[in-house]
Amino acid sequence: MAVVDLRPLPAHRDPARRIPQLFAGLALYGTSMAMQIRAGLGLNPWDALHEGLAEQTPLSFGLITAVTGVVVLLLWIPLRQRPGMGTVANVVVIAVVVDVALAVIPSPAGLPARIGLLVGGIVLNGVATATYVGARLGPGPRDGLMTGIAARTGWSVRLVRTGIEATVLAVGWLLGGTVGPGTVLYALAIGPLTQAFLPLLAVRGRAVS
Repeated sequence: MAVVDLRPLPAHRDPARRIPQLFAGLALYGTSMAMQIRAGLGLNPWDALHEGLAEQTPLSFGLITAVTGVVVLLLWIPLRQRPGMGTVANVVVIAVVVDVALAVIPSPAGLPARIGLLVGGIVLNGVATATYVGARLGPGPRDGLMTGIAARTGWSVRLVRTGIEATVLAVGWLLGGTVGPGTVLYALAIGPLTQAFLPLLAVRGRAVS
């Protein structure tokens, strides 16, 4: 399978396609998060942390994601990471959309409906990730933290991502975040799903060094 180039491109290059694609992907991502929350069968590590923090504070889930995103961005400073348009939009758009989606998506009554909502949310998350990442307008805060640590330490991205997500999941679970079979399914499925959709959605073009 050909490697898809995801290095950021200048914002002025094909903005009529890339900017709407960025915002559509982020809106779909926030919706997919709400679907998984409403399914109640387990969340991905970061969302388990967000839910746990929301349980311990009066803040909404969406606002918690924004606050967490800002805190993660502060960790970029010693890593010398540079945010892009997509980085800032990631913090704002997802926070707003997930709260709106939670207000309109009801909790399903039976287990088959909950499983269907979970699976649909995970598939949509894969599409959404490929859509906004494929716009090549800058990584999200959490992705940038991972790549920044890997670049500064020389550790593999896989090792860094595993370490971050294991830590985040443990803290989220201790705070009351939902961990369950959906957490495992997400971990197994999101990589292959994103990889499958990226060639269809990624903007082509060589990044400027």
